Amino acid sequence: MDQEFENRLLRQISGQSPVGSAGPKIRSPGKAASPRKVQYGDRFIPARAGSSWHTKFESPTKEEESAAASSNSATKKERDGTEAGEDMLAYHCLLQNELLGANISTVKDPQCEDRRMVSLKKASRNLFSYSVKSQRPSLAVGEDQQPYSLSPVGKDSQKLLRSPRKPMRKISKIPFKVLDAPELQDDFYLNLVDWSSTNILSVGLGTCVYLWSACTSHVTRLCDLAVDNDSVTSVAWNERGQQVAVGTHKGLVQIWDASAQKKLITLEGHSARVGALAWNADSICSGSRDRMILQRDSRTPNTSTARTLSGHRQEVCGLKWSPDHQYLASGGNDNKLFVWGQASTLPIQQYSDHTAAVKAIAWSPHQHGLLASGGGTADKYIRFWNTLTGQTLNAVDTGSQVCNLAWSKHDNELVSTHGYSQNQILVWKYPSLVQVAKLTGHTFRVLYLAVSPDGEAIVTGAGDETLRFWNVFSKSRSTKETRSVLNLFNHIR
Repeated sequence: MDQEFENRLLRQISGQSPVGSAGPKIRSPGKAASPRKVQYGDRFIPARAGSSWHTKFESPTKEEESAAASSNSATKKERDGTEAGEDMLAYHCLLQNELLGANISTVKDPQCEDRRMVSLKKASRNLFSYSVKSQRPSLAVGEDQQPYSLSPVGKDSQKLLRSPRKPMRKISKIPFKVLDAPELQDDFYLNLVDWSSTNILSVGLGTCVYLWSACTSHVTRLCDLAVDNDSVTSVAWNERGQQVAVGTHKGLVQIWDASAQKKLITLEGHSARVGALAWNADSICSGSRDRMILQRDSRTPNTSTARTLSGHRQEVCGLKWSPDHQYLASGGNDNKLFVWGQASTLPIQQYSDHTAAVKAIAWSPHQHGLLASGGGTADKYIRFWNTLTGQTLNAVDTGSQVCNLAWSKHDNELVSTHGYSQNQILVWKYPSLVQVAKLTGHTFRVLYLAVSPDGEAIVTGAGDETLRFWNVFSKSRSTKETRSVLNLFNHIR
């Protein structure tokens, strides 16, 4: 090989001065010093070290997508909860109509269960995957486009823009009234607050039961059990709102006339405290720590007519009758949920999916046989059951202890109160289980819940010795009277 060619090749590879040279080449003073030019050989070798194949030719991983989704979840929830989110949803539907031919003519309520039907589908981001592209709608005049229309959008989009949109329901996160409730016990297994159909609130505070009128804000002390060395463990109004049942720590059930402030009868039979009460016409059901459920007539003290329901292995802490008064649901500290019929003394259905005490029980007034139940600290789930078939319908993890459940009388919504560890109040849309609102304010577990007779407000009680009133449910739908010429009351002569 030629020696000069070999030296030049080595200089190109090593980037150093030629072999045998004494030092850097001295430039002539007559020429300006120019930067050294890199000389390359006649062979092209691509440099791949600086290329990022991961960012250019690879689809995002699931971890990256989940991280991006979690970072944007807070802003997404805020956007969905405002009117701008609804406008954006309508805009997305309009784009789907014009570009993809989606034929969407109405915008669904973002808080309802049909929201996912009109939401944008997640586009596939696989770069080298094969897919058949959808054909764009034709611009020719057809059934979906009027020949002489001056609108730049199609018929479905015009209906979409003209369709009235339901205004977003805003729930105040501040209670409209706060009452002091001294000596309100912080006990998960008690039920010390109830709201009557006559708009009177009964509260068990220590050894006394107080009545608070929501119309006049007048407070009355109904009874004091200190003379009997006893305390209040549960209260419950009957359907007419005239009598209130009081469960005591000694296992007694007292029936009181609220207007006359007079004790009518005392029912015995339990050997431990009565923590749950439920009325069914003139009969009263009581659940106790002695694991028994007694159904008795409130008009007679005769214990021979009592109906005994035994099935729980620990304290009974939840009792609720179905809206048709045919079935009784009971929850206990044994993590069991039972459904009882009118004829048998054995449960007709048993549910054991909860892993903690079941105190929160609520029957749906909108769907026959639908039962909701909530578990304690170790469970944190709200579960929905079809008691007609015995099947599990749905479940949602609330993240904290479920203390109470109550359905709205007007809409398919329910409210839940919670204890450890967030002490919050949540409003849910059913069956989508979308969280409509989250209310905070109590510093202790929200152990007590009652719904107003009009179904719009709720009252919550906690171990922080306060009662807080919230407007959470929408108003009842007003039925307009149909005017007819045959109605004689429409015309006054």
